[in-house]
Amino acid sequence: MAIITNDIPMSPGKLAAQVAHAAVECTLKLQRKNPSLVKKWVDGGQKKVVLKAGIEEMEALRKKADSTGLCTSLIHDAGFTELEPGTVTALAVGPAEEGKIDKITGQLPLR
Repeated sequence: MAIITNDIPMSPGKLAAQVAHAAVECTLKLQRKNPSLVKKWVDGGQKKVVLKAGIEEMEALRKKADSTGLCTSLIHDAGFTELEPGTVTALAVGPAEEGKIDKITGQLPLR
């Protein structure tokens, strides 16, 4: 699950790159902690959904997901292209069971 900020404009390519950064970082974190869960996610087709939220809401969602034990990754842009360095762009939650993620992100609209 990736959540992209709707507070700042990004080109489609930039948006795609930020979602990819979040998904890869979260997967690598989880691979170290729970490789069997990552394998199950990979074998199941690597489902990804992109949602949107404001930056403040993303931080609250990250805290809520962390408190339930879900893997998260909040992405801050490096500032090489469109955005200022440190700009929050995306949040990944999971991989995890769909129901666990939905409890955190189920109210968010699709991007």
